[in-house]
Amino acid sequence: MRKTIQLSLVLVLLFFSSQAVAGSGYISVTGEKFVNGVANVATGVVELPKNIILTTQNDGVVYGVTVGVVTGLMHTVARTVIGALDVVTFLVPTQPSIRPNYVWQDFSTETSY
Repeated sequence: MRKTIQLSLVLVLLFFSSQAVAGSGYISVTGEKFVNGVANVATGVVELPKNIILTTQNDGVVYGVTVGVVTGLMHTVARTVIGALDVVTFLVPTQPSIRPNYVWQDFSTETSY
C-alpha cells in the first residue's frame, strides 16, 4: 500500500512538472481558470443591469424592465454558480465555460454558456 502511494505521488509530481514546462502551461491554464472563477463569483450580479440595458436597447423599455430582469437574474445565478464550479475544479485544466470570460468583456454581447 505504501509503495503504491509513493509511486502515485511520483507520477503526479512528474505530471505537474512536465505540464508546467509544456507550451500550454498547466499552471497558467489552471491559474487563469481560478482567477476567472473568482471574478465571475464576485461580479455575477453585474449580469442583472447588463441584461436590462441590452434588452431595453434591443426591444424597448417595457420589455427590458420585464424580460430583461428575468434574463438578468438567470444569467446572474448561472455566472455565479459556474464561477464557483471553476474555483472548485480549477486543478482540471479546461477552457472557460462562459463567453465572454468576464462580465465586463464585450458588454454589448449577451452571455452564453
